[in-house]
Amino acid sequence: CCNVEPYEFILPPTWKQLRVANILSGNYCQPKCAEPWVEVKFEDERQGKVQVVASPLIRLTNRPNATIEDIGSPEKLIASLGPFVTGNTLEPEEIIETSVEKIGDLTYYSYVLETPLALTGSHNLAKATAKGSTVVLFVASASDKQWQSSEKILKAMVDSFQI
Repeated sequence: CCNVEPYEFILPPTWKQLRVANILSGNYCQPKCAEPWVEVKFEDERQGKVQVVASPLIRLTNRPNATIEDIGSPEKLIASLGPFVTGNTLEPEEIIETSVEKIGDLTYYSYVLETPLALTGSHNLAKATAKGSTVVLFVASASDKQWQSSEKILKAMVDSFQI
């Protein structure tokens, strides 16, 4: 179905890779699957979790090789992918901040989310872009306790994410 373009991000040495359950990895519905899947997951128990979520472009727009701008505004994109950030739902009022930046020829949407009911944690940072046939979303999540000490680290990790 979809090859995800190579991506990179900073990962502190204390972070460990977690197994991604097959049901989340996209392997269970090959060869054709329009649902997003989890590429990788890492965690540090004291600092939080990060994951890379990939979504087939076709789920979000009918235009092949669309840019992230073609899909819509940052708010429209996170409304579609929000449940994959939080593990359950995402309400519009939980989006605290959005920003748009251009790196090379790609546009990235970044988000700060306050999600008190999220399964992933009450603080989520996310950054997304589209390339090829895929939208790739990098998410950092933390509980209130983790956030107090790791907010800067998580922001640096999200900032470092690029394709």
